[in-house]
Amino acid sequence: MNKNLFPDGTEIPLWFSEVPAVSLENYKNQYRLDQFGILPDGTVQTVRIQALIDKAAREGGGVLVVPEGCFVSGALYFRQGVDLCIEKNGMLKGSDDLLDFPLCQTRIEGQNCLYFPALINAENLDGFTIFGEGTVDGNGLHFWQDFWLRKEWNPRCTNKDAQRPRLVFLSHCTNVLVTGVTFQNSPFWTNHLYKCQYVKYIGCRMLSPVSPVKAPSTDALDIDACQDVLVKNCYMAVNDDAVALKGGKGPWADEDQKNGGNERIIIEDCEYGFCHGCLTFGSESIYDRNIILRNIRVGTGYNMLWMKLRPDTPQHYSYVLVDNIQGKAANFLNINPWSQFFDLQGRTDLPVSLCDHVTIQNCSFTCDTFFNVQADEEHYHLQDFSFRNLVIEAADTSFDQNMIENMSAENIQLTKKDVIDYPDAVTTLKEDNSIIN
Repeated sequence: MNKNLFPDGTEIPLWFSEVPAVSLENYKNQYRLDQFGILPDGTVQTVRIQALIDKAAREGGGVLVVPEGCFVSGALYFRQGVDLCIEKNGMLKGSDDLLDFPLCQTRIEGQNCLYFPALINAENLDGFTIFGEGTVDGNGLHFWQDFWLRKEWNPRCTNKDAQRPRLVFLSHCTNVLVTGVTFQNSPFWTNHLYKCQYVKYIGCRMLSPVSPVKAPSTDALDIDACQDVLVKNCYMAVNDDAVALKGGKGPWADEDQKNGGNERIIIEDCEYGFCHGCLTFGSESIYDRNIILRNIRVGTGYNMLWMKLRPDTPQHYSYVLVDNIQGKAANFLNINPWSQFFDLQGRTDLPVSLCDHVTIQNCSFTCDTFFNVQADEEHYHLQDFSFRNLVIEAADTSFDQNMIENMSAENIQLTKKDVIDYPDAVTTLKEDNSIIN
C-alpha cells in the first residue's frame, strides 16, 4: 500500500509530513508568570493566571510562559492569539479541589452537557500552540481515590458520576500544534479534542499510573468528531486507551449535529508503555474513515487494535490501515460487542453497524489471543479485511476467517506461546506522586 495514500486511495496532504519548529524567540510578547507576580508557592493561582491570559489577548496576543517551578491552578480558558509555553522544569499543576473547576457547558462521553471543564480549555481558536519541555500535571490522585471509593459504594457508578476534570480540552479549534510537553496524572481523560481540524501532537509524553492507585479512564488522547489529526513521535503509557476515537453514542447518534465522525487520522512513529488499547474505535464512536496506525512499538497492554461495537448505536468503521507494529499485548485484534450502559431508548429499527476495508500488515507481535473476534450479525457486519506479513506468537492462535466476509490472509506465521506477562513497562507513582516508568 502506498504510504502517501490514505486507505481509500486518496492522497495524504503534505500537511501531514510537515513538522513545524516553534520557539519562544518567535514571540515578541511574552507573559511570564514570575514577571507578573505569580509565584510557585503552592497556592491556587487561577484568577491571576486567567487575568494574565486575558491581558495578553487584549494587547494583541503573545505567549503565556510557565517558568521553572510548580504553578497551581484551576480551570483556565485560552483566548485567540495567546499560546502556552511550559519551560524546562516548569509545571502547570491542576488543583485537586473540584471547586476550582466551575461547571460549564462542555462535551463529555459523547454528549454535550453541563459538566466540569479541563485544566486547559480552548474553544473556537485558530492557531493555538502548546509547547516546551515542561509538564502539565493533573494532580489526579485525590480524584482517583474518590472514584474507586464511589465504585466500592456503587459498582454502577459511571465516569460522569465520579466527577473530575480533564487535563486538556480543545473544542472547535483549527491549526493546533502541541509539541514537546509532558501531560501526566490527569484526573480523567488527558487530552480531549472535539470537532477540531488540523491538529498535531508531536513529541509529547502522556502518562498516568496503574499503581499504587489506578488512574481510571485517563486516555492519553480522545479524538472526538475531528478531521486531519497527526500524532507523531509521542510516548503514551496510561491506565486506559492510548488513542481513542469518539463521536457520539445512542440509537440516534448519527442524526445529532453535535456528534460526528473522525476522518484522516494518522498515528505514527510512537511508543507505548502500558495501555488498554493502542488504537481504540471507542464505545462512543459512530463513524471513522481513513485511520492509520503505523510504525509503533508497544511495551505491553490489553489490545493492539480494539473495535468496540455498541448494539445501541449505529456505527461504521472503514478504511483502516495498521502497519509495522511490534510489541506485545493481550489481544492483537479485538472486535466484540460493547454493551456497557446499553440503552435503546425505545428504538426498534436500529441499523446493522459495519466494519470494512481494514488492512493489518507487516507486524511482529506477541499476545495471548491473536484473533479475538466475535460474530454478531444481528448488530454488526465485518467485511473486506486483509492480513498480510504477520509474525505472531500467541497462546491462542485460532483464526476463523469465516467471521469476516471477503477476508484475505497472506504470509501469516502463527506460533504457539505461553500467556504473556504484563508488569513490565507499567507506569507507577513515586511517593511524591511524580511519575516513574
